[in-house]
Amino acid sequence: MREFPYDISMVLPVYNEAESLHELHTELQGVLEALALRYEIIYVDDGSRDASPQLLRDLSEQHPQVKAVLLRRNFGQTAAIQAGIDQATGAIITLMDSDLQNDPHEIPRLHARMEEGFDLVSGWRKDRQDATIRKIPSQIANRLISGVTGVRLHDYGCTLKMYRREVLDHVRLYGEMHRFIPVLASAAGANIDEMVVNHRARRYGKSKYTLWRTVKVVLDLMTVTFLTKYNTRPMYIFGGSGIFLEFGAVGLLMVWLIGFIFGVFSTVVSVGMVSVAVLMLISGLQNILMGLLIEMLMRTYYESQQKGPYTILEITE
Repeated sequence: MREFPYDISMVLPVYNEAESLHELHTELQGVLEALALRYEIIYVDDGSRDASPQLLRDLSEQHPQVKAVLLRRNFGQTAAIQAGIDQATGAIITLMDSDLQNDPHEIPRLHARMEEGFDLVSGWRKDRQDATIRKIPSQIANRLISGVTGVRLHDYGCTLKMYRREVLDHVRLYGEMHRFIPVLASAAGANIDEMVVNHRARRYGKSKYTLWRTVKVVLDLMTVTFLTKYNTRPMYIFGGSGIFLEFGAVGLLMVWLIGFIFGVFSTVVSVGMVSVAVLMLISGLQNILMGLLIEMLMRTYYESQQKGPYTILEITE
């Protein structure tokens, strides 16, 4: 069994939250001390333009359990979270926002639920204290993600989540994919639970949310769906669509041939049908060849990194 220097690592991305940091840290530290666990707090500054970087330096100098990670520029929330995960050395990793909207007093409840045997406990902001313009797109995105991936959660966008370290060992984050960690973890066989958590209204600063993020979520959903369902069998999706196009082309040519024999179609219609059929034949062949190419790339990827298409829960001898 792996040994970890800390029982729990807190990872908090920070972007222009200077007004919140001292209050947040005091509250968070009090909760963790009462929990009586070995803990570390990792603040990741994502290129803030206010006093956040210096405040984090001060916190790291004043408190031995605090680590400040300062990124060179604004890379985005997902990159900041990944940087924090890379620096974390705890058996359990908890993510939360640094704007005081996530309630640190929910951490003991999340930890108690983890002790029941779950690998991931996700927060659900059932009574979310945000403007309607933020909540409605989020609700639509949550239902879309659940419907497409089959992982039933109410609130993918809630940063407050607790993970066992082994779950995150198999996850690398890009784009806006931090909200898809439960999907990636589920694909690796993680046991997931969700619980309602307190959500507080923003008191300082302003929200970093934009509607463009909703569009990016949809695009990342396509990527995650491919990674979780077809990353070890890309030929299924590319080859399948290629065969579908080939059969469609053959069917269209047969219809044209019968119509040509009996003089049903005009010259213009005949030319159009043949052109579409030829285009479908070429596209189908390209899809099949693309599937073969990606199959070879995926095999090279797994074999070069000595990875397998599985994750092991336990070995007993």
